[in-house]
Amino acid sequence: MRKLRIMEHISLDGVIQHSADDDKFPYSDWTAPYRTPAGRDAILAVYGESFDLLLGRRTYDIWSGFWPKAPSSPMTDGINAAKKYVATHRPESLAWGPSEALGPDLVEDIRRIKSQDGPSLTLSGSSTLTSTLLEHGLADEVLLIVYPVLLGTGKRFFAEGTPARSFELASTEAFPSGIILSTYKVAGPLKTG
Repeated sequence: MRKLRIMEHISLDGVIQHSADDDKFPYSDWTAPYRTPAGRDAILAVYGESFDLLLGRRTYDIWSGFWPKAPSSPMTDGINAAKKYVATHRPESLAWGPSEALGPDLVEDIRRIKSQDGPSLTLSGSSTLTSTLLEHGLADEVLLIVYPVLLGTGKRFFAEGTPARSFELASTEAFPSGIILSTYKVAGPLKTG
């Protein structure tokens, strides 16, 4: 069975939006000042040598406009080679591949993909899928790359109504730039007092 990891670059106040693809978001590429070779290497290690991607349509469209044109690097080459499983109502327009459109029963399709042999799956961006993955027990871990900034506005990691859950810290690593990379394993229902 394949492992499914949710990976997000996130501000201290929970914002995951990175680009000005929405005219109302004022902070394009706010992660750039914190990028370092050590951070890049840590993220590459998390992805692993071989991986597949689970993407929502909006993230797929944003990434397909960038990654195929990016200079060759381990990150670029890995993302371009990864199979992209895309939640979309327009499967005929998936030109950046290899790709596969997920059908109308998203949960069942993800269960099917996870049950197959293959590399781990990583959901990056695509925050609208996060709640669904957690609600149906499809995510195995959550990796947060936390930046030492407050943005005050923008798309948040978890939407209102996301199911309550408990997580266990699996690992954490701090970098001199102020970024903290923490991996959490999904532990089950929320534990209370």
